[in-house]
This record gives sequence, structure tokens and C-alpha cells, in this order.
Amino acid sequence: MGRSTRLFLVVLLLAGAGGGWFWYKEREAAAPALAAARSGGGTPPVAVSTEPVRRGALPIEITANGLVVPEAVVTVRPRVDGQIEQVLVEEGQMVEKGDPLFILDSRLNQAILAQQEAQLARDRALLQRYQSDLVRYQSLRGEGYTAQQRFEQAQADAASAAAVVRADEALASQTRLSIEFASIRAEMTGRLGALPLRPGNFVRQAENVGMATITRMDPILVQFSVPERWLGEIRAAMATPGEGPVVRAMPAESDSAPVEGRLVFVDSAVDTQTGTVALKARFANDPVRLWPGQFVRVTLIPRTEPDAIAVPSAALQVGQRGRYVFVMQNNQARRRPIELVRMSGDRAVVRGELAEGDRVIVEGAQRVADGARVVERSGGTPPPAQRVSMATPQ
Repeated sequence: MGRSTRLFLVVLLLAGAGGGWFWYKEREAAAPALAAARSGGGTPPVAVSTEPVRRGALPIEITANGLVVPEAVVTVRPRVDGQIEQVLVEEGQMVEKGDPLFILDSRLNQAILAQQEAQLARDRALLQRYQSDLVRYQSLRGEGYTAQQRFEQAQADAASAAAVVRADEALASQTRLSIEFASIRAEMTGRLGALPLRPGNFVRQAENVGMATITRMDPILVQFSVPERWLGEIRAAMATPGEGPVVRAMPAESDSAPVEGRLVFVDSAVDTQTGTVALKARFANDPVRLWPGQFVRVTLIPRTEPDAIAVPSAALQVGQRGRYVFVMQNNQARRRPIELVRMSGDRAVVRGELAEGDRVIVEGAQRVADGARVVERSGGTPPPAQRVSMATPQ
């Protein structure tokens, strides 16, 4: 082995010893950080969003799907036979009670009325003559048997003539009514439906054909069903003096404020197949926002709970032991078991170890565990001061 070879081996040994020393020192310096990481002390806190627990008066809200139904629908039918001369309205038009809708041909009835009035005038003249005879024979009734007989005959003739006059008057009144029925009018205020018949069509009373429909739009009803478990609350609310409990209805496609009405009907029996009870609420509908046949979202408020604990519904978590929420305390997440009572809009009414003002974790609760470090989210990312970096051995 030459001198140069020995020199190269010495340099190689010195370089290996130096590298080992530097690796040992770097590992020794990183040991505390590794130990802290294994114990959890170096885990970065989870960024979360919180909202406070609220306590106070909160209405009980029972939600359901409802169907808008009119209070009344009238089918317009002819009451006399005749040909349609005029249609005075348009399809879908709002009409008031008493407005004319159709005009039927009444010339035949007018001719019959003229004949009956002439007959009535003749019979009234006969009645007047018979009444005069009655007065004349009444003065002679004590002058013998013949006079008495003539008096009784005159009395019968006068009574018969009076009956004939009354019959004529009744026939004339009937014909006048038929002429009046030839002008078909609205029986209530509402909106017209389709008009299947036009001028020239002949209608008959016996055929019972509908000429139009009138739907009452204001007020209007919404019918819906709620689970049987709410029946006690609803009955208690209906028994309270005054108007019925408040009901709010919102059309499914609308984003405006809901329409507010009152509960007016509770069905007399629970549907055994569905376990629900049918209800109806009445709403003022001017301007028209609820349309018959429309589906709506219904919220019934039977009463207001005076002291309710409410948390955002997004804070609720479900585990093997039931529902719970995470409360942020001293930058740590603490698990609190709770019992869900009911939902009220976007908040949940609960029972549990919660106090007013406690901050429950709403966003980020799925990423934390009991005792984990958390930090309030600011702008969607944790602040830089909360970030922790650890050196790893090279």
C-alpha cells in the first residue's frame, strides 16, 4: 500500500466520523420537538367557527306541507232553458256578487207573460162583477128562499173569481222569475274559471251543465296534517280564548315573507293509517298570494316556550351514546351530551349542560375530539400566530 493510498483512507475515516457527529447533534437537538409531537403538545389547533347558546322565549314551530283550497266553489248552471245571447265576462275575471255573467234569450217567456197579464186583467174584471153581485144580493137575502139562494151563489162566484185571480198572479210571477233567470248573475265574489259555452249555445235546466265556476279567493284555506304527538298542544291552543293559533304559509317557489293566518279546524279523528291529524287554517288573501291547488310550506305556532335553550342546528353531532355538541372553552373543545327537544327554524331546542353564552362549535366540529386544541376561525384560515412548524430529521 502506497503513501497516497494510506492518506486517502485516513481522510475517508475522518469524513465519516465528522458526518456521524453532526447527525447525532441534529438528532439530539430535535428530540424535544419529536417528544412534544408524540404527546400532542405540538399538534396545530383546529380552526372552528362558534356561535353562542341562546336562552329565552322561543315559539314552538310545527312544520308541514300544505295544500291551498278555496272556502267555496260555485258552479254556475242555468235555471231556465234558452239560447245564450251574450257572455258578459272573460275567463279568469274577478267578479262581485250580483254581477251579470250571461244573457239568455227570453222572448218566449216575455210573450207568455203578456198573455198571462191579459188573462189576469180579464179575471180581475170578472171578480169585480161578482163582488158587485154579492153586495146586491146581500141586501135581498132576508126576502125569501130564492133571495137567500141567489146570495149564496153570488158569494161562491166571488170567491171562485178571487181564486182565479190569485192563480193568474202566481203564473205571471213565475214567468217574470223565468225572465229574470235569463240574466245569469254571480252568486258570490270570486274568480271565474274556464267558460266552455259561448253565444249561440242552447242550455237546458234539466241537463245540469255547468256554464262556469266561481272560486272564492279571499279568504282562503290551507289544509295540512301534523303528527299525532302534537294533538295535545294544538287542542290546548284552540281552547285558549280569542283567535286560534298563528299559522304561516309560504309558497314553495317564493322567497318573500310568509302569509299569516289562523288555525280554524281540527279534524275529529286521527288518521290511523298515517298517524296524523288533519287541520285547516284561514288566510286573508288580498292581494292574491295563495292560489287554489298550490302546495305551500306551513308553520303552525301553538304557543311560545318562555325559557328555551337553543343552539344552531349545525352544531348537533350524533355519536354512539346519542347527540352532543362541542363547546369551546379556553381554546379547547369540550364535549357536552344533549337531548334534542325540537327544531325551530335553523336552531335546535335542547336540554343539557349548557348555559347561556356558551360558544358551541358550528363549523369544524367533525375534525375535533374532546380536549382538542381549537382556535376561532378568522377569514376561513387560522391566524399565522397559531401555525406550528416542526423540524424533521434529515
